[in-house]
Amino acid sequence: MLKTLMGQYPVTRQFLTHTDKFDFADVEGSVAGAFKRVVRNLEFDVSEMAIITHLIAKAHGKPYRMLPFVVMARFQHPFLVFNVQKNPSLAPEGLHGKTVGVRSYSVTTGAWIRHILAEDHGVDISRIRWITFEEAHVAEFRDPPNVERASPGKEIAAMLQAGELDAAILGAIPKEENLKPLIRDPEAAAKRWAERHGALQLNHLVVVKNNVSKAQAGEVYRLLVESKKAAGNPPMLPHGLEENRRNLEVAIDCAYRQNLIPRRYKVEELFE
Repeated sequence: MLKTLMGQYPVTRQFLTHTDKFDFADVEGSVAGAFKRVVRNLEFDVSEMAIITHLIAKAHGKPYRMLPFVVMARFQHPFLVFNVQKNPSLAPEGLHGKTVGVRSYSVTTGAWIRHILAEDHGVDISRIRWITFEEAHVAEFRDPPNVERASPGKEIAAMLQAGELDAAILGAIPKEENLKPLIRDPEAAAKRWAERHGALQLNHLVVVKNNVSKAQAGEVYRLLVESKKAAGNPPMLPHGLEENRRNLEVAIDCAYRQNLIPRRYKVEELFE
């Protein structure tokens, strides 16, 4: 049986019933919190994995290869938020010299937001003071010099409410009325981004350890595709190498431009 880390989504619901083939891990909270166990402890044969974490893991020689199956993708524009009561006129272009919180500098949502700020708003991300709250998933990754760790006990939402952060990248859209997306009309901005790039902003795909055989990996992929079909084949979650080629090219470029990886990998390299 293959030891497997996989979150519960409509597209994985049927896959998770195959307890005769996979030893599914129980995790507390978000499955993303267990990604360190994948890329540090090499604990799982099959795993859901954030695309940026996988790219960084590859750069540091972690023995995993990707399957072209997306379990999560979303446009990240709404997840950069600010406190309108503290600075109602703040705009993305005004972030130079400001303080922005993010769970960890290398998380995928953070990488996409920095890409959007740099490309669409002319922001020099090195001129932002980034405050993080956790280590990177990949132990060998080193934050750039404009990144600081929050003091012990500090929480990102509380710091944003207190005005200790000018903005923050959150994993979910907040319900508080005073916390609003910094990118105005994020849905329209996301549509323009998608049209310009011809791509989705990938979050999580699936990886297998390099010692998993080609036949085993093929069976994992087949069962995932069947599971997705049972969920109605959601269009925002493409599967297949060619169906994801452009999505992966843009994700690789996003990571490379931020010095998260040493070079632009060819898409095929992710599957070797």
